[in-house]
Amino acid sequence: MAARELSEQVGVQPACRALAVSRATFYRRLKPSTGRKQPRPTPARALSRAERDAVRETLCSPSFVDRAPAEVVATLLDKGTYLCSERTMYRILAADAPVKERRNQLHHPRYAKPELVATAPNQVWSWDITKLKGPRTWIWYYLYVLLDIFSRYVVGWMVAERESTALAKQLIEESCSKQGVAPGELILHSDRGSPMTSQGTAQLLARLGVIRSLSRPRVSDDNPFSEAHFKTLKYHPGFPDRFGSMEHSLSFSRTFFPWYNTEHRHSGISMLTPEDVHYGRAISILDQRREVLAAAYQAHQGRFVRGLPIPKQLP
Repeated sequence: MAARELSEQVGVQPACRALAVSRATFYRRLKPSTGRKQPRPTPARALSRAERDAVRETLCSPSFVDRAPAEVVATLLDKGTYLCSERTMYRILAADAPVKERRNQLHHPRYAKPELVATAPNQVWSWDITKLKGPRTWIWYYLYVLLDIFSRYVVGWMVAERESTALAKQLIEESCSKQGVAPGELILHSDRGSPMTSQGTAQLLARLGVIRSLSRPRVSDDNPFSEAHFKTLKYHPGFPDRFGSMEHSLSFSRTFFPWYNTEHRHSGISMLTPEDVHYGRAISILDQRREVLAAAYQAHQGRFVRGLPIPKQLP
């Protein structure tokens, strides 16, 4: 507006130079745009619709569907045919978005993420198998672990020299019997390893009345409870770099799992032990913690700037 007023006195060019305004901007502002862009005119040398369709059909034909436009142009020239330039072929392909791949592609289906909820012990178990290094390279021992996701209690474990459906069936059946699991009460979740997806395991679970839950294909983090447990196992101070023998792995496991179930304070269950949660002692322990904190608060209120401390509850 200032440039327009000044231009009436000194002219457009001096006014724009004095106010550092582009003359093109000045004239464009005199005729404000309506917001509608004019359609780009079709060049006279552009291909007709019929010619573009012919190029598209040629590129998607069985002979050229897996070949680059440069190869298509060269091949057609050798046959005495010229349809258009290489760049024009890319523009035609870009209009239909098949530039990267023009062949029919297989698309994996989208699987729903498994979501399981446990409100009490023996409702959802998670199980997996991890490798333990043997005394030499290419020697492994296999640790099978069944874990209750509500209490993080290990309800069953076994060390074997191989992955086996028969051994997995034996462990699952004995663990269900030990925990008194009734048909229709338990969901057993796992990844898609061979023992987990075998027909023998499926038949056993059907006979026991256990519902099977599997991770999504090609997804590595759908079994987090078992993976977290294996990290606790392998970061334990007594976990060796290699096990000297099968008996060595068994002796370590016989020490580790009682410690894990009865002494290990688990951060996922309010720093309680898995055994306390699994067998229903968690509420009384948390109540006792609340009483101790209340007594400490009454004795030294000034030390608790945020008021009465409350212990963490079970998730």
